[in-house]
Amino acid sequence: MSRRPAVPVALRRGAGVTSHPGYPDADRPWAVETHGIDPVPDADRHGRAVDLLWVWLAANLGIVGVVYGAVLATLRLDLVQAVAVAVAGTAGSFLLVGVLGTAGPRQGLPMLAWSRRLFGTWGNLGPALASWMSLLGWETITGVVAADALLALAPALNEGAGRRLAVLAALGVVAGLSLVLGRLGHATIVAVQRIVASVFGLGTLAVVADLAGRAAWASAGARHPAPVTDVLAGAAIVAAAAGVSWVNVSADYTRYLPATVRARAIACWTTLGASLPLVVLVVLGFVLWSSPASPASASDPVGAIRSALPSWAAVPYLAVAVVGLLAQMVMGLYSSGLNLLALGIRVRRSRTVVLDAAVVVGLGWWLMTAGHGLLGTFEGFVELLACPVATWAAVLLAGMATGRRGPGRRGPTAPPSPPAVAPASAARWHRWPAWAARTAAAPATRGRRRRTPAPPASAGRTGRPGPARRARSTG
Repeated sequence: MSRRPAVPVALRRGAGVTSHPGYPDADRPWAVETHGIDPVPDADRHGRAVDLLWVWLAANLGIVGVVYGAVLATLRLDLVQAVAVAVAGTAGSFLLVGVLGTAGPRQGLPMLAWSRRLFGTWGNLGPALASWMSLLGWETITGVVAADALLALAPALNEGAGRRLAVLAALGVVAGLSLVLGRLGHATIVAVQRIVASVFGLGTLAVVADLAGRAAWASAGARHPAPVTDVLAGAAIVAAAAGVSWVNVSADYTRYLPATVRARAIACWTTLGASLPLVVLVVLGFVLWSSPASPASASDPVGAIRSALPSWAAVPYLAVAVVGLLAQMVMGLYSSGLNLLALGIRVRRSRTVVLDAAVVVGLGWWLMTAGHGLLGTFEGFVELLACPVATWAAVLLAGMATGRRGPGRRGPTAPPSPPAVAPASAARWHRWPAWAARTAAAPATRGRRRRTPAPPASAGRTGRPGPARRARSTG
């Protein structure tokens, strides 16, 4: 069989281009992406590694990221320790996201489709299901917090007999906006993330500057060093809530990059884009919650920060907070749709996000109207799903380290890859027990190690905060 001739990258990027030079017909901004979990051919590859800077910068701009710092304050770390933990926990965990993302250009596959090449068809069902439930759970929690922020603009709607209808409407707006972008797909999301990072990043910077001017830096600097065990606990919490919660989506946003893109560039731009805003927000949150007049008693992070700002800044701040939440919710909705395809659901990719958005609205409405404390319980369950996702990522890293990347590793001019799914009879069962055993042991290990004080009421992953137990940040 003859190989097709090599085509210059510049020409390949222009293949199939109509109204958007540099984009293929299969993946254009403001048009529905046509690829699902099939390998992206060379003719449809486009973009540069630096695009990942904007994708991950926008996903981690949420002002609720300061709640990470509140966790470090409850652990009684001093300022130097808090800065070290913020840098190490954030950059280290997102470096993991970047490393896993290097599989995207090589294989042209989203994360869970590539996983099927390592685990096999049946062996991949467990990790794919855990990943889908985790993504959907954090999307729901994010939607709840974004809806709360919208309702804060009109407090009268959030009271009385009309509250249930107002909650449903707010969730509908949040899910609807996310659905539109998630349905359009990869190129649209990347373009929107660039706008969010540029425009609303300035709004976040203004809020951060105002909060930094009001923070009690002297109180934070006067704290005494905490024991090493508390420092390690803080680093683990920040890492788990930051990059580890994104490992199951990393290749979803790199698979369209040309196969010639350097792996080092992918890892570096991913790490830099996510770490720049998060490190600043974590340190700022630590300083704010170290003050004697800290907002730690507030029942939700959005309200806590709003109370620390002047009254005239309430509406601009809420707008920035909602957009920051939507920026990461769109990414989760898009990836959860790809997860459904990896589970074997036979529908178009553009329709999977409709199903996920409907679940988010229904589940979010129930959590917001059924009673107090329910959201915290639900978030605890979603946090528990981090165990199978993290162990799955470890198995993938081991496969990358040993050079076993599954069939069909492709060069930039190679013919189309073989089917994206290994046959069921070829399931790699030696990887599945390693994942299952470590997943089963993780909750018990986590319980033995949990001896840190309870953080302020709030929660969420990077970009997926919720007013519950452990603080995380939004993206």
